Amino acid sequence: MSLGQLHYTSAPPGPDGSGFRFTALTPGLPQAVLREAEQIIGYEPPRNAPSRPSPAELDSFPTAFSYSELSDGSRLLARTVYTGADYSGRWGNFHAHAVHLAPGRYLPDRALPVSAWESPGWATATPEGGAPSPLAALPPSALLDPAGLVAFAVSREPWLAAVFTDLQRQAEDEAAPQVVLVERNSADVARWVALASAVLPRDDAHRLTFTTYSRRPHLAGQRVIGVLPDDAHGLAGSGRRYRVHDCAVPPAPDGPEPSLWAVAAARMWSAGAFELLHHAHQLPGDPFTAGPVAALALCAGIELPTPHRTAAARWVCDHPAELDGEELDRLVHTLATPRQEAAPAAEITALAELFARVGGNLRAEAAAPLAARLLVAAVRSADPVRPPRRETLTDQVARQLAAELGPELRAGIEDTENGFARPLRLLRVAGLLDVDCSDLVPLLAHRLASALLADPSVYGGELHEALPELPGLHNALLRELEAAAQAGPATVTVLLERAPVPLESGEALPCLRMCGWAARRPAGGGDGDRTRELRAVLAAAGVSVLARPPLLRIAYRLVWGSTAPTPEEARYDLLERGAGLHHAAQTWPFLVTAALHGPPGDPQADELAHDLLKAFPEQLHDRDRAALLLLDFSRDLRAGNAPPGWVDRVLGLRRSAEPVNPPVLERVFGVLARRLLTDHGMGRELDALIRSGDADLCAAYERAARAEEVGSRLLRDPDYFADLFVGWNAHPQAGGGWGRVRGALLDGVLRPAARALSAEDLAAVETALSTRGARHAEDFRAWNRPGALGRLGLRFGGRDGRPGKASSRRRGFGDRDRDGGA
Repeated sequence: MSLGQLHYTSAPPGPDGSGFRFTALTPGLPQAVLREAEQIIGYEPPRNAPSRPSPAELDSFPTAFSYSELSDGSRLLARTVYTGADYSGRWGNFHAHAVHLAPGRYLPDRALPVSAWESPGWATATPEGGAPSPLAALPPSALLDPAGLVAFAVSREPWLAAVFTDLQRQAEDEAAPQVVLVERNSADVARWVALASAVLPRDDAHRLTFTTYSRRPHLAGQRVIGVLPDDAHGLAGSGRRYRVHDCAVPPAPDGPEPSLWAVAAARMWSAGAFELLHHAHQLPGDPFTAGPVAALALCAGIELPTPHRTAAARWVCDHPAELDGEELDRLVHTLATPRQEAAPAAEITALAELFARVGGNLRAEAAAPLAARLLVAAVRSADPVRPPRRETLTDQVARQLAAELGPELRAGIEDTENGFARPLRLLRVAGLLDVDCSDLVPLLAHRLASALLADPSVYGGELHEALPELPGLHNALLRELEAAAQAGPATVTVLLERAPVPLESGEALPCLRMCGWAARRPAGGGDGDRTRELRAVLAAAGVSVLARPPLLRIAYRLVWGSTAPTPEEARYDLLERGAGLHHAAQTWPFLVTAALHGPPGDPQADELAHDLLKAFPEQLHDRDRAALLLLDFSRDLRAGNAPPGWVDRVLGLRRSAEPVNPPVLERVFGVLARRLLTDHGMGRELDALIRSGDADLCAAYERAARAEEVGSRLLRDPDYFADLFVGWNAHPQAGGGWGRVRGALLDGVLRPAARALSAEDLAAVETALSTRGARHAEDFRAWNRPGALGRLGLRFGGRDGRPGKASSRRRGFGDRDRDGGA
């Protein structure tokens, strides 16, 4: 392949004219390329250059070596030098020799453009005959030798990272500012380009356009522009277009922070390890990430700041196979070497991750120093650091660390003011180093249990991870939770619902196991059947309740919480387990509560009260006993076995049981009232109710009298109607509770029934009343007669029992209580 060439200079008159023109061209170069090239390859001498330089002075003029991209995507690599006078003797002539690279084409062997700096293939004059000689390649000169570039990099070390950072930005963003390099020698600019071409990925290096010299940088379109100090004025303030690096003055201390990649690349050049840059380009990862270059630099023993050490460790965690065993050992050795400044948390965390990832592949002499450093960081750092495994430490290192860190470990384990993460971590480290801290474990477990019960979210990753590695602490914590479960099982259950504390232990811990079952009960673990759930909870304890009766009390609290069993549940459990176990477990108060708080309509409450009175005759308190006797008496009333004196018995027990739970009173009074409305409740028992004047009992009697079955019987049983009429009118002057309900009973219960009776039925009622005395039948006819007398006939009995103004024969019939008429 022959490179397309062009020569440009001031030439004598000829077919193409005179003055500056193309004097030799490879055939076939497009005119558009020539027009664009003519704007690039021009030359303007330095400002202070001599107007008529001597041959020696000519050699000191800068060389404009450029690599430019043309509008059609092709490239132009050119070398322009000042030649002094032209053919006519006028000063200001120059000669440009350039090669054209079509789009997608490169120099032979894909040589980088900067390699052609001062190549012997460049011509300084137009070839004879006006036709370029074939040019197959531009062989590199010896002026950009590696040793010279390393020496130059060392001399430019203060600016290296900043320049490389700007080149990185150009590679990542086409709109990034142009880089202006202020040097007194154009050869130094070429050296800069050579350094840049080595650090950039190969494709980016081929795209990097540059010129080693420009008098007018604002007209230059290359990405890197070399200028003399006199031509740099006015550029520094154009930060959006130019990034100016004047290598004649120290860089500003407040300049932009260089990228991590650029710092690592600069350190590699300064250390003469530029060959590592080629290796880094072949490693996985983004080309400008710091991880690969930092890892290679550290492997080579090149010192780098903390962020690079962190980046290297994280990159190796992701790509452990990219380094061989020797490289990995060298890297770990470098990372393990302590420095004067304290390592930040990010570096220690990255080192811990690296050690966890590759520690098993390291030689013992490489692993032990890093393991030791991580252990020291775990003890002295406030940030979480995962301690390494014990097998990564030699016995000698472990003994040294134990002696050094023992006091700090004990002090840190005792200090739980800022949480438990650090004490737990230190306890693990103490175990690794065989530092005896067993005496500190009980107090730590107690504090930890208290914190967990107050806030289950304390159970985080650190504790969950540490407990399996700390069996002593785990068992001590479970013992603390066992004690807490005995005192407050509900709180422990909430903890176990929200935190997966492992309950596996060689100890019994029955209370804790019951709480664990309640917190993590299987789906359908009771199906709403609390009796079955009670059995499951007790089974979860793993200990017989007969051997440890108090477990039954805890099980009751877990199953029913702050509520009480239903009377049916309590009675079933009493019959199943027996009074002796409930007495030993002190659960009989739960059963008493179940009886006294059962629904008023639940007949099991009466039956449970009867069983409790027989089962716990010595344990019941007087008030509870009286309340249970009330329920037991209601049971006898329902069965018809209660001896006479019902009202007095109920009211006497009520006084002994005060204050009586409303459900008990409602139930007993309801049963008694219904019995008083039966044939057996007439006469003396009803008189006892009326004489008592008890407002609650009288109100219960009224509610029972308004029941549907009473109204139904009144319509079909004239004797029953007659008994109620006589009974409710027997004491017209009674006050108290009876005085308030009597009128309501007569007008609200009897009168609607009387109005619903036919004439024949009314006659039957009068006949029944006649058998009880002629006066009763006459009073009924007067009470039931329509009109004024019928409405007023029974008003003679006053509300408080005082007689009215009517005759005593009419007194009391049809009386409507002023507080409760129908």
